[in-house]
Amino acid sequence: MSRIGKQPITVPAGVSISAEADGRVTVKGPKGTLVKTFSPEMKIVLDGAIARVERPTDHDRHRALHGLTRTLLFNMVTGVSTGFQKILNMTGVGYRAQLNGKNLQLNVGYSHPVHIEPKEGISFAVVQDPGTRMPIVTVAGMDKETVGQQSAEIRKVRPPEPYKGKGIRYSTEVVRRKAGKSGKAGAKGGKGGAKKK
Repeated sequence: MSRIGKQPITVPAGVSISAEADGRVTVKGPKGTLVKTFSPEMKIVLDGAIARVERPTDHDRHRALHGLTRTLLFNMVTGVSTGFQKILNMTGVGYRAQLNGKNLQLNVGYSHPVHIEPKEGISFAVVQDPGTRMPIVTVAGMDKETVGQQSAEIRKVRPPEPYKGKGIRYSTEVVRRKAGKSGKAGAKGGKGGAKKK
């Protein structure tokens, strides 16, 4: 991870970073403010529009923290400047998604609709795929971890199944399809199948 830790972070215009001695880092930008506490052993150096993370030694623990701190800080800078989003596609007959205020309402084959309340800093958007006419749900927010967690909870409502591909999946997800059972049931001589000669 040290190779990642050594990479400088370019701070966009309109984004400010303030680091305190106890490891508390505040990043402000057009999208809002994110606060996270890192290990106080890691030093964040600001040089104009460039931010760097420095480690005290080359011990394995410090090398690991170096890369982790740099990655999390980079995600904070990206989050307050452009934000993060994940896109989920729905596939299934009668599957629907709609917004009910800020909440997301899913109809995915259950006897009742599923209501999902957004976490703090998360917003939902629903559009229709012009080709398949199926709903596309977008989860957006500043915090990459929260966006990922919220998306995983939506996918968990109806994970994609491998036979017909029905369910909720990430837009970049590839579901390995399985072939269904072919031929007559019990063709090997089971109950109700063909008899052995």
